[in-house]
Amino acid sequence: MLHTHYPAGTQRRHARASWLRPLALTLALLPATSYALSDTQLFDARDAYRKGDTTTLAGISAQADSGLLDNWPAYWLALKSLETGDSTPARAFINRFRSGYLVERTLNELVEDMGRRFQWDDILQVAPALPEVARDDEAGCYIRLANLQRRQSQLPDSNYLSTTLPDGCARLIDEQASRQLLTQAQVAARLRLLLSGNFQTVARRLASAAGLDGEFFRAGSNEQQIQAIVKLGKSNYSSALESLANARSGLSDAQAGFAWGQLGLAAARRLDTQQALAAYAQADPAQLTDEQWEWWLRAALRQQDWATLEQVSRKLPSSLAAKGSWQYWRARALRELGRGAEATPLLVKTSFDHNYYGLLSREELGATLDSQPEKVAINPAVQQQLAAELPVRQAMALFALAERSGRGEWREEGRRVWRWAMRDRSDEQLLAAAELARSNGQYDMAIYSADRTKTSHDFGLRYLSPYRDITRPYAQQLDIDEAWVYGLIRQESRFYNVARSGVGARGLMQLMPATARWVAGKIGLGSYEVNDIDTNIRLGTWYLRYVLDNLQGQPVLATAAYNAGPARARSWQAALPLEGAIYTETIPFSETRDYVQKVLANAVYYAGAFRQPGGSLKQRLGVIPPR
Repeated sequence: MLHTHYPAGTQRRHARASWLRPLALTLALLPATSYALSDTQLFDARDAYRKGDTTTLAGISAQADSGLLDNWPAYWLALKSLETGDSTPARAFINRFRSGYLVERTLNELVEDMGRRFQWDDILQVAPALPEVARDDEAGCYIRLANLQRRQSQLPDSNYLSTTLPDGCARLIDEQASRQLLTQAQVAARLRLLLSGNFQTVARRLASAAGLDGEFFRAGSNEQQIQAIVKLGKSNYSSALESLANARSGLSDAQAGFAWGQLGLAAARRLDTQQALAAYAQADPAQLTDEQWEWWLRAALRQQDWATLEQVSRKLPSSLAAKGSWQYWRARALRELGRGAEATPLLVKTSFDHNYYGLLSREELGATLDSQPEKVAINPAVQQQLAAELPVRQAMALFALAERSGRGEWREEGRRVWRWAMRDRSDEQLLAAAELARSNGQYDMAIYSADRTKTSHDFGLRYLSPYRDITRPYAQQLDIDEAWVYGLIRQESRFYNVARSGVGARGLMQLMPATARWVAGKIGLGSYEVNDIDTNIRLGTWYLRYVLDNLQGQPVLATAAYNAGPARARSWQAALPLEGAIYTETIPFSETRDYVQKVLANAVYYAGAFRQPGGSLKQRLGVIPPR
């Protein structure tokens, strides 16, 4: 078994004296006199955490416990100590504060640390304090692995075809493979995927666990040959096809089927859909990842091969078949094939979703969104109760700290706490929280909360429209659809005016510095501050008008260009006119595809809120002209 390969002594059984009760160290950390930490002390603590200075962290965390944010230094001390192999501060922190966002985070980190140290008994002792809904993917996998190590639980894993799993989940699969809970075919499929993604270390560990080292790592083996063909397919597709044809007689059906599936994906993502469909037809469905299944469907859609789309959609794994996207496109295929009676139930089911595919489904059924539902009355008592809850107060305190300090990392921490506080809330509570956030100028958190309701919806909160006194004049001056501008801002920044992306885009409309400078030069704007609301909207709307004019007046193309650049938006056009929904569905970049869908769906809802024409999503998507 795999666990016998672990270093000696790492599986020692510990005395089961529960540490989930007050520790002597916990008492030692409590201050003699308590007071709320100052901003400066919090900043010093964060700096100490970044530098790994546990002495300073311990000193600051011992000074206070009465302020809303006073547990952050102790939390950082717990995390930093875990990195050095000392779990005592983490255990003390959990005992001291008992519950809350930071305690949950610490429990997850503690479980993951124990997993990396193969401390299975300790994990099983901690697991009851971390309910399933609170577990990170990796912590959940380590808990399952601990059960497997100690209780022989028979839990075959369903994610064996994923190559992006955290290490704890990969190790769980390794152990399941060593215990033969996964079949040899499943293990081989995972190994092929790992090697095709160049995850050599993880693949070698799995091969060792399953006893497949020789087959997959022997020079000149069939598996090595398959990997060479897959790699070649990324740079020279025709040569890869030739190599696969020459090698086919010596390959098993599973080996050849894997290669065809990989070549199909490569062709589909290049929008070479004829080649993709030809390759997918010879692929092994049992070895297809979710991504490969979806690109098989997209290749058929781009070709408007409705028969293939319908046939493939019937074979989808259940998790994919249940997605609104493929429910909608399966229904479209059925209609195109003259089987409308089968399509209608799928459209009706999807039409209840308040999103891109829900709008498209309603329109297929003959309904459009002409106006917003009535505003929901907020219960003041519920809102007052929420405002008094500790995590909500902590989130608001973090937002305030970020505002007065200009340090965005504190706001991001506040967003994490707010999102945690919204978990498992009723619709009434979510709407009360959304209104609380809106009234405090936290528009992104208002949208986050309002978006999560299941049956009672307030679209005025979901689709907030602040700054209309600024946005409307620029939209009118440039003759662009104000609802579209709002749809884009909502997706870009959720109306947080100093939002900054990981690549440096800034402000409400998330302008890259180079784009902002270029537009400022074009409109004769000398000095400017890109986070200024008026300036950002002025620059952003001008650029949106520019890309619209340069992309044949097509909002779909302009929206894609705003996210991924005009050259890419053009490159995705087909040789013939293409329905806008099909163009959008087959955008190769998942981020841009999701972006375009959400911006245009947002625009429909904003048009309804503004009582303007534009209630049809299909009209907005239009027909994309050929390249």
